Amino acid sequence: MTNCVQSWPEPVIRVQHLSDSGLLAIPERYVKKLSDRPIFVPASPSAAAGGEVVNIPVVDVSGLYSGDADLRRKTAAEIDEACRDWGFFQAVNHGVSHDLMRRTREVWREFFELPLAEKQMYANSPTTYEGYGSRLGVEKGMSLDWSDYFFLNYLPARLRDQNKWPSPPVSCRELVEEYSKQVVELCGKLMKIFSINLGLKEDYLLEAFGGEGLGACMRVNYYPKCPQPDLTLGLSSHSDPGGMTLLFPDENVSGLQVRRGDNWLTVTPLPNAFIVNLGDQLQVLSNAKYKSVEHRVIVNSERERVSLAFFYNPRGDMVIKPAEELITEEEPPLYPPTTYDQYRLYIRMKGPCGKSQVESIKSPQ
Repeated sequence: MTNCVQSWPEPVIRVQHLSDSGLLAIPERYVKKLSDRPIFVPASPSAAAGGEVVNIPVVDVSGLYSGDADLRRKTAAEIDEACRDWGFFQAVNHGVSHDLMRRTREVWREFFELPLAEKQMYANSPTTYEGYGSRLGVEKGMSLDWSDYFFLNYLPARLRDQNKWPSPPVSCRELVEEYSKQVVELCGKLMKIFSINLGLKEDYLLEAFGGEGLGACMRVNYYPKCPQPDLTLGLSSHSDPGGMTLLFPDENVSGLQVRRGDNWLTVTPLPNAFIVNLGDQLQVLSNAKYKSVEHRVIVNSERERVSLAFFYNPRGDMVIKPAEELITEEEPPLYPPTTYDQYRLYIRMKGPCGKSQVESIKSPQ
């Protein structure tokens, strides 16, 4: 997909370069308004009062493939409850090689440690966002986030151009290929479980995404150290516009916050786990039985972070609408049909904007 904006509206500043310069105060463009600034609370705010520890659900995905039918049903039910109540869960024992995950994240850390001139060879534009970037949204003068990233396409295969993937590091392209292959396989398994849990045929959601022509892409996030982490965000509040995201975070430095009611919950990542979050397209297809949930990223003054966000999305020209099997007189369709290409233009133009997009397209009832 392309859009009409061919270049950024103003010179792009690399946040890592700002951080490495030793500045003591962040530029005004990165200072968030008071209501958007982070609140640094633990993932278990009730623990301080002696209450139950609160975190996003954790699901042992290996239970889906157990020979024990009761365990398979229990695991599927845990996923279903997480999708309906949270829109997020941590998947452990998911089948993706832990060693591959670690090596892929480390090779991206090596990329961001390269001299700026080498990284600039992959500088992106808002036409496709593919490559080395430092902003989302093309509005001149907009508030900026404290992060750099690298964005690349994996599926459909016709959009995959490994010449746009970094080299050096020399092993980057090979690792990204194998990592993406294994994560896509996991996404396909989860989509089948989502379909069954919603009472749809097993391949319904996969077919709604375009079958073999569906989309997959990855954004590698680099969050540099920040001298004033209480004033800014690594990534502003948003729900993901696509289908599903599998995030491989830095388990040594917490950064992801998930909105839970009126509060922001700081997620404590588990080693070798994927944080699975549902995107707007699954909310639309499920007629809001499954929820996409607002989330954001905080930064810190002590350590940089690298995380890998893998997006599993509908094909761009697929018309996405609530599944007819889920529509009744009592539960009419909440969303009009729209293509994913039309839908994702919003965040590419305006940047992260909470849940405003998916809420704005709701059909009047």
